[in-house]
Amino acid sequence: MGKVFFYMTVSVDGFVAGPADEVDRLFRWYFSGETEIPIPGSPTLRVSKESAEILLDASRTGGAMVTGRRNFDIAQAWGGKPPTSPCFVLTHSVPDDWAHEGSPFVFVTDGIERAIGQAKEAAGDKDVEIGTPTVLQQALNARLVDEIHIDLVPLLLGRGVRLFDQLTIEPTDLEIIRIVPATGVTHLRYRVVA
Repeated sequence: MGKVFFYMTVSVDGFVAGPADEVDRLFRWYFSGETEIPIPGSPTLRVSKESAEILLDASRTGGAMVTGRRNFDIAQAWGGKPPTSPCFVLTHSVPDDWAHEGSPFVFVTDGIERAIGQAKEAAGDKDVEIGTPTVLQQALNARLVDEIHIDLVPLLLGRGVRLFDQLTIEPTDLEIIRIVPATGVTHLRYRVVA
């Protein structure tokens, strides 16, 4: 069975987006290198060799994604092509236009445990990626996360959407798995110590 991990770009002061959900300054590293990575439905990424290796590895091992309804709406459902499919969306209300057979989205209304469980089943031996801070915090509070992958950018945003705002867990140790400096970003990988 694969692992459940969180993956997000974060500013040094702990923000994953600006006050109006803008991410352009955080995502500059995606366009600061020489190695091209085509993404269906999105602009081609141009990252450093080191970043390309990490991104391609994550795309090979990903088997399912869990995100929140807010992220789903902000991303405009990724034009029907989520970064990892199937994509399980935690929500209180299911949008009619995406809830149909053949949709890459599965809407889960009965909590984080159910969403992670369904995603793990769908992913099989591959990994489950958590795609938003709110879902990460719910999963950490429920002790469902194996690893945290942070792409730390040399930027102070000062305000916006914080990565860790709603944790209710006791202090939790993280084990460093890997640190990779790259152009415009430092890739940090941690294992959650049970």
